[in-house]
Amino acid sequence: MKWVTRENANVERVACPWLIMKFIDPEAIFEFVPNDTNPAAITDGIPFDMKGVELGHHSGSCSFETMLIKYELTNNLALVLMGSIIHGADIPIDIDITPESAGLRAIAFGFHYLGIDDHEKIRLQIPMYDALYAWCERKTGTGKL
Repeated sequence: MKWVTRENANVERVACPWLIMKFIDPEAIFEFVPNDTNPAAITDGIPFDMKGVELGHHSGSCSFETMLIKYELTNNLALVLMGSIIHGADIPIDIDITPESAGLRAIAFGFHYLGIDDHEKIRLQIPMYDALYAWCERKTGTGKL
C-alpha cells in the first residue's frame, strides 16, 4: 500500500513510517508531497500526519499515537512508551520535555538539517527507531533480557 505525508520529514514523519513498516504494512511505499497539498486530493494512498486526516493529530495525541489506537497496538507497552517519547519530541522546543524526547528531537532535526531527502532520512533512521523500541521494551519489561 502507498502511504502519503508531507515532505521535509522529521520526528513523526519518520517515526510513523518505522511503525507502519514494522507493525502495520511491511510492504509499505511512502510518498512525500508538498506541505500545502490538500489531503482530500490524495486518492491513491493513505494520508498520515497531515492536517485533517484520520491518521493525524487528534485529541492531544500525535500521529504516531493515533496509529497505535487505529491499528490496535496500544496493548504493546513498548510502543505506547515510544509514542509518548515521539510526542514529546514533536512539540515546540521551549516546552519542558523528557530527556528521551529532547534527545530524539535533536537527532531527528539533525537529520533534517543535513538536507538529505525524505526516503534517505527513513533509511538512515530505521536503526535508530529499532534501538529506541528495544530500549522501550527493556524499560517496560516486555523485551528480551
